Amino acid sequence: MTNIAFIGGGNMASCIIGGMLANGFTAQQIRVSDPGEQARDNIQATHGIVATGDNHSAVADADIVILAVKPQVMGPVVSDLASSLNSSCAVVSIAAGIQISDLQNWLGDSQAIVRAMPNTPAMVRQGATGLFANPLITSQHKESIQAIFNAVGIACWVDQESQIDAVTAVSGSGPAYFFLVMEVMQKVAEELGLSAQTAQQLTIQTALGAAQMASSGSLSTAELRQQVTSPGGTTHAAIESFKAGGIENTFREAMSAALNRAEEMSKEFSS
Repeated sequence: MTNIAFIGGGNMASCIIGGMLANGFTAQQIRVSDPGEQARDNIQATHGIVATGDNHSAVADADIVILAVKPQVMGPVVSDLASSLNSSCAVVSIAAGIQISDLQNWLGDSQAIVRAMPNTPAMVRQGATGLFANPLITSQHKESIQAIFNAVGIACWVDQESQIDAVTAVSGSGPAYFFLVMEVMQKVAEELGLSAQTAQQLTIQTALGAAQMASSGSLSTAELRQQVTSPGGTTHAAIESFKAGGIENTFREAMSAALNRAEEMSKEFSS
């Protein structure tokens, strides 16, 4: 039985734990440490897991340790924790901007480490997580870590640590792109005469339906778009307007800005 310890019991940790418990993990496998009494009480009330304020006791005999603390406090938290880690455990960081080299400075070069970039839809178990492992991660570690993040959506491994910044630009920040599109669609729908409630319902359901069709895997997104775009029809007129407005370049510039900021953050937090 794999024992998992969470250092930090905030919203993301709580939602991952909820997904794990719903997908075959047991409360006995999971330990949580957080300095905040309210966070500990929430974990205990929501998941039935005893939470502690002692990081060292939480990681005792843990096979996987998930670091779910803010990047700004990661250094002192991890440095203090290093002496208590099981030599064969894997450490998983979900903190943006913290590189594996930083974690190795605090934990030592012999530590198995994974960087994970989950996104907020994990809170409704529809998340997308990018994962990168250093060479010390075993196949058993990978299998267990994959199962943890699959419990709140899907998880994908990347081959280079720099690709985690690309993951950030695509799925880490991506939910906000879709929220913005839905926000604009609702606003324009109201301008076209629909009530706020009807505009919201139609927009959200359309986004949900489109995502489900795309995830079916039978057709590519380009093929799906072409399928619904009849020459000379209403959708064709809308798509041509999007293209004329430079939608592809707008997304390219926006996602590049997210990538650049992710790279800057890594430098800011680097020790």
